[in-house]
Amino acid sequence: MTDGSAPGGVGSTDVDIELDVDRAPDNPPTSTPGPLPWLVATGVTVLAAALGLTLALRSGSTPACAAGRTLAAAPPTGTATHSGKATFYDSNGGGGNCSNPAVPANRLYVALGPSEYAAGAACGGFLDVTGPKGTVRVLIMDQCPECETGHLDLSREAFARIADPVQGLVPITYRAVVNPPLPSPLTFRIKEGASRFWFAIRIGNHGNPLRAVEVRQGTTGPWRATAREDYNYWLLASGAGPGPFSVRVSDVYGHQVTVSGIRMTPGQVQTSVVRMYEPGTARATARPPASARPATTRPASTPTPARRPAEVAQANASVAGTPSTRPPRPTARWCG
Repeated sequence: MTDGSAPGGVGSTDVDIELDVDRAPDNPPTSTPGPLPWLVATGVTVLAAALGLTLALRSGSTPACAAGRTLAAAPPTGTATHSGKATFYDSNGGGGNCSNPAVPANRLYVALGPSEYAAGAACGGFLDVTGPKGTVRVLIMDQCPECETGHLDLSREAFARIADPVQGLVPITYRAVVNPPLPSPLTFRIKEGASRFWFAIRIGNHGNPLRAVEVRQGTTGPWRATAREDYNYWLLASGAGPGPFSVRVSDVYGHQVTVSGIRMTPGQVQTSVVRMYEPGTARATARPPASARPATTRPASTPTPARRPAEVAQANASVAGTPSTRPPRPTARWCG
């Protein structure tokens, strides 16, 4: 009885059940032939399975569908050759999710899917991409949220170097470029809004993907590690002081350089005289000061918005034929 009414009231039904678990029943029931034992055994089995699943979830076990959502994200590195497919798009002059000030002068760039973009770890690296017509070298500048591993979204100009654009989608091979020629020394850009209490810096012209960026106030004291954001700035949320700073930059192949004299000048590109490496050398270490110059093209204070999916050719289309477009697709997947 659950409604709180008095026993024996109109419309009520009282059932009193007394169980004495310490005394055996006076008349034990005899075995009953038929389906009853089978049904009881089945019920016990189902109950045990349910309890086992509950205990597994409570103990931290990962359901199979959740485990399937976990992907290892890493940029292409080394000399391995990968196979995949390529489409093309136009960034409309924007610098992509890597927060470049603008597209490279030759307009040869690429966007990678989340697993190879790796939350910004691929930014600033280069790939050699080979298609039906030849090979092109492209700067990793952007993320393609709807692209799976092996699907490269090239600039229109880069795609035209390896295939006829009318094809829209072509098979390719690609590999990372180790120690590509550097166009100029390292550049440093303190993000808008930075102060002695919040530090964010972007490194340019490093050639290989970066592994770590460390900063310290002046030229002495302990190095402090920064955290890479997916829009390619290196962040120290508690700030690094008023500056000037020393910045130590390390790439994935072991090159490491230190540049001193980086000033707290948000929104300006500071060009050093230090290159990340020289051709044929394994490491480089130097400490010359950096000089500042106003940025000719300043990126927005927030990362470049995702590219228009309409610029991306249909991923599942035939290799031959007129390229088509596809509507945006969610980047998250839920187990159903």
